[in-house]
Amino acid sequence: MIDLEKIRAIDIHTHAEEPCGCHADDGYDELQTTMAKYFRAPWQHPPTIPETAAHFRAQNIAAVIFPVDAERETGYRRYSNDEVIAQVRANDDVLIPFASIDPWKGKMGVREARRLIEDHGIRGFKFHPTMQGFFANDRMAYPLYEVLQEHGCVALFHTGQTGVGSGMPGGNGMRLKYSNPMYMDDVAVDFPDLKIILAHPSFPWQEEALAVAQHKPNVYIDLSGWSPKYFPEILVRYCNSILRKKVLFGSDWPMITPERWLADFDDIAIRDEIRPDILKMNAARLLGLV
Repeated sequence: MIDLEKIRAIDIHTHAEEPCGCHADDGYDELQTTMAKYFRAPWQHPPTIPETAAHFRAQNIAAVIFPVDAERETGYRRYSNDEVIAQVRANDDVLIPFASIDPWKGKMGVREARRLIEDHGIRGFKFHPTMQGFFANDRMAYPLYEVLQEHGCVALFHTGQTGVGSGMPGGNGMRLKYSNPMYMDDVAVDFPDLKIILAHPSFPWQEEALAVAQHKPNVYIDLSGWSPKYFPEILVRYCNSILRKKVLFGSDWPMITPERWLADFDDIAIRDEIRPDILKMNAARLLGLV
């Protein structure tokens, strides 16, 4: 269990990657290697879940961790939610598991979501419209959202362009249009009790993301995927004012380490009294830890 008194921050956005060498390469290794170069990540092989836990434990930081299920669109086999849960369970002093289900899986995905929530207590699900190839407001995904809303879960949506597929031919087939945060506005209207996180500074739609988070009480923003030193001025302004209770620390590990993110966060103009909420308490409230 997470001890809020002992940890200094909660990272709402980290990725679980299959242990290197334990799978036949289906193309995912090339994507990972290209992303690592783009982000200048400090590792040669993606870290395992136990290695991730050890890193965050040493940093005294808790983390939400999830796989990404995008099999239909990418051809990359998913990292099983059940495998992730089993490994996180052994490291639950620092890790909190979210699941990922490609909404294109229809009724099969709905059944899996219900099982993961009811049998394993999963608190949230990661969606990646760019990798999964869907608009968030596509009605085919609504039965899945209904299960999440029914159980009080979090729906975390990738937004904007963070470097995934950058520099690869055709952007590795990934279409940026799917991750415009305005599509999540429809989801927030149609599912007003669903807790929604718009992940990342939403380049090139930053103002759209801020508008949605300001307008819809159930929408939050995480700050992962970018070094804070590159945050647009308007994002910093909103963090310091009307969205101070709705923005969340996230690193996007393993591409960005939490210590690198936090060091850069120290140097930007966030008011001192707001920092504890962004780094820990906003996430703790959203996740029901307080």
